[in-house]
Amino acid sequence: MIIVKTKEEIELMRESALVVSKTLGMLAKEVKPGITTLQLDKMAEEYIREQDAIPGFLGLYNFPNTLCMSPNSQVVHGFPTNDPLKEGDIISIDCGAIKNGFYGDHAYTFPVGEIDSETQKLLDVTKESLYVGIREFKIGNRVGDVGYAIQNYCEAHGYGVVRELVGHGIGRKMHEDPEMPNYGKRGRGKKFIEGMVVAIEPMINMGTHRIKQHRDGWTITTLDNKPSAHFEHDVAIVDGKPELLSTFAYIYEALGIESNEEDEFRQKALVL
Repeated sequence: MIIVKTKEEIELMRESALVVSKTLGMLAKEVKPGITTLQLDKMAEEYIREQDAIPGFLGLYNFPNTLCMSPNSQVVHGFPTNDPLKEGDIISIDCGAIKNGFYGDHAYTFPVGEIDSETQKLLDVTKESLYVGIREFKIGNRVGDVGYAIQNYCEAHGYGVVRELVGHGIGRKMHEDPEMPNYGKRGRGKKFIEGMVVAIEPMINMGTHRIKQHRDGWTITTLDNKPSAHFEHDVAIVDGKPELLSTFAYIYEALGIESNEEDEFRQKALVL
């Protein structure tokens, strides 16, 4: 059952999402060769608690950390480790936080130092596909319209779209209805209605779409060990249109990147 949010609840959810956005922005300055993902995990937990929020992943389904840290061929759900990041790696950081009784949940895949052009293109296309999907999250459309848009965009670039892992509704629980696959057929699935809030999160592989789950019950890697990218935003339907609750603006500010990619999805300008 889809749990519709009031406009007041959506604003509370925006606060929850922005805790995650600010956390990812803080981490953006720290992602560099030599740092370990466990060090980043500790920084994130401390920072989230300083924002009067609670780490959303820590203990969820017995997950032991604040961040899912998935380097290179890991798709999602990787554990932070003591292995230092290396020049040329990529690292997907998926973060959640609870504030005002609501979850925020989004992700960004960072380059570590300089990366090769082929991997950079994977990151670019995956992030672009996120916005391609968000444009379809509006009154009159259905779940399949978002999935189709993402799948069509990524497969046109020769990439594999993960099937087994999907986006989701979000609210007082991390995972609510509906599931939001990154593949599908137009006009299929549940219809979008005013007040829906979802996490849209393309998980895109450089090679095959096929994946394997490791014995730890969490870690997911590509079957061919080629890189995978993951980007995620929290989005609400407000006045019939998609409204971004999360932002990558704190990341871009930290990294000195100028971007207007989010402007079309905000009714009010974001104030950093």
